[in-house]
Amino acid sequence: MALRASGLIIFRRRLIPKVDNPVIEFLLLQASDGIHHWTPPKGHVDSGENDLEAALRETQEEAGIEAGQLTIIEGFRRELNYVARKKPKTVIYWLAEVKDCDVEIRLSHEHQAYRWLGLDAACQLAQFKEMKAVLQEGHQFLCSTAS
Repeated sequence: MALRASGLIIFRRRLIPKVDNPVIEFLLLQASDGIHHWTPPKGHVDSGENDLEAALRETQEEAGIEAGQLTIIEGFRRELNYVARKKPKTVIYWLAEVKDCDVEIRLSHEHQAYRWLGLDAACQLAQFKEMKAVLQEGHQFLCSTAS
């Protein structure tokens, strides 16, 4: 049976002087162990919770961002399936916008750094092609649904 995890692709829209549209920046966290990979906050689904509850809990634990500080974006949900540590793994991601683009990030011991990055820079740091694809799809979704 595959390990099940879920997470949030957290983003903010940052206004830049003399630019018409806000720039979308994604939050990536750098793992403290292993290859120190960069990903959005995510983690295993605990017994008795659903995927979205787990994603919100993991975001609070790993980045210090509470559910009330986020807006979950309707209509975007992606499932990644891959092998991690020789076991199949499924990770569900949603898009979530921070209500305050200057929200304080408080990292847990599981992560050693964080960055807010535009799409290209985020894709460069995300080492796995599946993660790059989800970031690109999320960005495209946000740009296509912008009001």
